[in-house]
Amino acid sequence: MNFVSRIQEDVRTVFAKDPAARSALEVVLLYPGLHAMWAYRIAHFLWRHKLHFWARMISESARWFTGIEIHPGAVIGRRFFIDHGMGVVIGETSEIGDDVLMYQGVVLGGTTLEKAKRHPTIGNNVVIGSAAVLLGPIVVGEGARVGANSVVVKSVPPGVTVVGVPGRIVESMQEEAKTLEHGKLPDPFAMVINLLISEQAIMEERVKKLEQAAGLVLAPQAETRALVHRELVHAQSIFTEGGGI
Repeated sequence: MNFVSRIQEDVRTVFAKDPAARSALEVVLLYPGLHAMWAYRIAHFLWRHKLHFWARMISESARWFTGIEIHPGAVIGRRFFIDHGMGVVIGETSEIGDDVLMYQGVVLGGTTLEKAKRHPTIGNNVVIGSAAVLLGPIVVGEGARVGANSVVVKSVPPGVTVVGVPGRIVESMQEEAKTLEHGKLPDPFAMVINLLISEQAIMEERVKKLEQAAGLVLAPQAETRALVHRELVHAQSIFTEGGGI
């Protein structure tokens, strides 16, 4: 693919992944994620030809103008789009597949000082939400989704959704991941609280029947159970109204 065809593909990618894009002129002139990728390609070319200093100079200049830091040693596939982009950091040994969508504040970081593979590998068609942090030489499988503010330190299977700190699998998908609707993601903490409330209600009913059968009335214990129930419901409301994790 020649230079002009690649630019055209980049512009089409923006229109496909950002509904706010209105015109080709706007995309070419005003999208920092696009500018950062163009600078990365030049820097990566120089890096592969052992011109490390000049490659780093270009990448650092791009970081200054776009707020996006992509190490020229990283390997990035086609149709990669960084939406907004401010604060994105992509480390030296990161590998990113085709058709990946990444939002602002994402970090692909390392966890060792050794000169070896120390940054994540991202499969094709992955979506990574805002401010997510992925650390170490982990692999994020094809079609996976990583929720906003998640911290992922273990490899992620293909086609799943991961949220939380540390990242936990909360959903498995059958269809290709194209969006990341955070308002519809399951909340693992809320699920646990709901389970505790249900289990407590069952236990209360069993204890109540045993007390009735034995002719006992234990008001203090009943009050304690009611208090525990109220606290669980209160905790559930905090996670639900506050957006969970």
